[in-house]
Amino acid sequence: MRAVSGNSKILFFLVLWSAFSLESVGQTFHLKGRVLDSDTQESLTGVSITLRQTSFGNYSDEAGNFNLEKVPADKYSISFTAEGYNRYEQIVKLEKDLDLGTIYLVKFGAEGSGAALQKTIRSTNIINLLNARPNFIGGNMVYGIPPEPKRLEGNTYLDLKWNMATILLYRDQQLLEGYRARYNILSNMFELMEPTNNQISSMPGLRIQNIVWMDSSYNVPRFFVNGMDFKDEGSPISGFFEVLVDGQMPLMRRTMAIFKESNYNTALMVGNRNDQFIKRNVYYYLEGVDVKEMPTNRKKLFAIFGEKAEFMEKFAESNTLNIREPSSIFQLFTHYNSQFEGFRPIMSQLRDEN
Repeated sequence: MRAVSGNSKILFFLVLWSAFSLESVGQTFHLKGRVLDSDTQESLTGVSITLRQTSFGNYSDEAGNFNLEKVPADKYSISFTAEGYNRYEQIVKLEKDLDLGTIYLVKFGAEGSGAALQKTIRSTNIINLLNARPNFIGGNMVYGIPPEPKRLEGNTYLDLKWNMATILLYRDQQLLEGYRARYNILSNMFELMEPTNNQISSMPGLRIQNIVWMDSSYNVPRFFVNGMDFKDEGSPISGFFEVLVDGQMPLMRRTMAIFKESNYNTALMVGNRNDQFIKRNVYYYLEGVDVKEMPTNRKKLFAIFGEKAEFMEKFAESNTLNIREPSSIFQLFTHYNSQFEGFRPIMSQLRDEN
C-alpha cells in the first residue's frame, strides 16, 4: 500500500470488523499515561489532568507521567491543560486499569492549532474562572439561581467508534494489522487498541503514511493518506485526507474540527449554552502532488477536467447534478476517472460521515 501521487493506484487491504465489550460495575480502577510536547517530544511537568464533572484530578510529574487512582468504572471526558498549550480532551471508557500511553500537547501557535482556536481556549479559561466565583459580577449567579454548568458538545474524532485497521508506517514501510483505531483530527494523533491485550496507545499522525479501516457502521473500507505526501501552494500539509475516488484525478475529503464557543446570554437566556466542536468536510482534487480545493464556481469546476470539460458538463446536465452537493461531485469524479483504463471504484456511493 502506498500514498497517492500522480496517476498511481491505491492498493487496499480488506479487513474484518470485530466488537469487544466489558461490563464493570461497582469497581474502581487506575488511569495512567504520559504527557509530551508534540514538537520537542520532551516530558511536560505540571500538566493538569482532570476527569470533567468529577473530583478526580492530578498533575504530571517530572517525567510527564500521571496516575489517577481508585476511579469508579464509567465513561469520562479526560482533560489535559498546561500553560502555553492547547487544551486536549478525549473520551475514555474505564472498565479496567487503563494506560492511555503517550498524550501529546500542542503549543499555541504550532502548526494545526490556529490563532482563532487559541483565542477561544483563552476565553474559555476566563469564563471558567468567573463561573468558579459565583459572587463575582458576571459569575454563574443570576437572581440567586445557579445555571447548569457549561459543557463541551461534540468531539474532535473523525469517528468515535473503534474501527479495525491496517496501518502502513513511513519507517521501513512497516505494516501493522489487527489494531483497532480512531483518529483525533485536532491533535493529528491516532489512538490504537492492541489486538492481544486491548491496551490503548497513541501514535502521531506524522509516523503513518496511510491507513485503511473497516467502517463499523457500514462495514465498508475507508482509505486515508497522509497530507505530508502532498503540497498546498508548495508546502506539505498536516493531517489526513480520505480518498473517495482514485484514478487519473483523485477526489479526496478532509474533515476539519472547528471550535465554537458558547454565545449564551445569561440575562436574556438566549443562545447556545454549551461550547461545541463542529466538524466540516472540505473536498479536494489532486493534480500530481498538488492538493486543490474544489471550485464552487461552475465554470471553474468543469475547467479542471481540461479537454473533457464539455463532455463532463453534458454529463452533469443530463443527470441533473447540483455541483454544490458532495454526492454530485462524487458522481462527476467517478464518471471522469472511469474514462481511463484500469479505473476501479473505491465505493459505490458517497457517505457523508458528518
